[in-house]
Amino acid sequence: MDVFAQLKEFRQAAYKCLCRAKDATFELIDAILLTRNAYSLADLSMCPVFRRQWSSIYEAIQDTRPQRHKLMELYSRKIPKMGRVILAGDHTVWSRPDAYTLKERTYEHYTQGGRGGRPITPGYGYSTIAWIPETEGSWALPLRHERITSWENPIDKAVWQLKQLCQHLPSRPITLWDIEYGCAPFVTKTANINADKLMRLRSNLCLWGEPPQYSGRGKPRIHGDKFKLNDASTWSEPTEIIEQENAKLGRVRIRLWARKHFRLSSHHPMSIILVERLLEDGCPRVNKPMWLAFVGEEMPPLSELWKLYLRRFAVDH
Repeated sequence: MDVFAQLKEFRQAAYKCLCRAKDATFELIDAILLTRNAYSLADLSMCPVFRRQWSSIYEAIQDTRPQRHKLMELYSRKIPKMGRVILAGDHTVWSRPDAYTLKERTYEHYTQGGRGGRPITPGYGYSTIAWIPETEGSWALPLRHERITSWENPIDKAVWQLKQLCQHLPSRPITLWDIEYGCAPFVTKTANINADKLMRLRSNLCLWGEPPQYSGRGKPRIHGDKFKLNDASTWSEPTEIIEQENAKLGRVRIRLWARKHFRLSSHHPMSIILVERLLEDGCPRVNKPMWLAFVGEEMPPLSELWKLYLRRFAVDH
């Protein structure tokens, strides 16, 4: 089957999953894909592929009820079976401070910025899991994108989405997560999901090593020595350390410590990775290095692991 026939088959299958108002909704999707700049929904009606009046856009959005799970299954079947599947998760904020009549607004946190310089703003939060198909560039193809309601939280929503998605993937994926998901609840709740996880960690966390051998007296210890990310005096000898030259970042040093854990997830060991950019004399170039944690079965080589995490930034677009 040629490429055109495959595209036609895919579009027809996606069309059947739109349910109500499917004709207007499908033309609206094409208009969004072909319109570079749209300052209002009515601007999309000017696109040649949208053959209806401008009011049909609003009616389509109000009436359509797409079958999200079936669409996810359709997208998953199109992922190539060759190579490792790379997924990225993200929590996106849509600030709506002036929409006082908007139902179920929640308080959302901006990492940087926010309206009026305020980090907390009322609005909507969305949880996204996207497939990152390319090693470079900003392509990210969302497989699940849903609002986080007022009775949910970002961790539980991401866990549910990941569980639903991994049931339909051709192979065990490696998933990339930012600082918000680098915590014990996320590690514990995703332990039974068939996916490897690479998470960024806050630099002020305190982790723990393996407990010493049981002495035979008292209760066995659960934790070993402390491992404070911002206190080098608590660091043990790295399990592995490498240095390499990168075309964009210059000289990079990567260190790995095996079998560390969060205090509340002692039964789920992690590999901790420290990535530092170096000057010519070997001193760190930036004050805050990047800390990563890997949890799973199939860890890529250390020289490729940190570059793999950089692909997560494609989902931010």
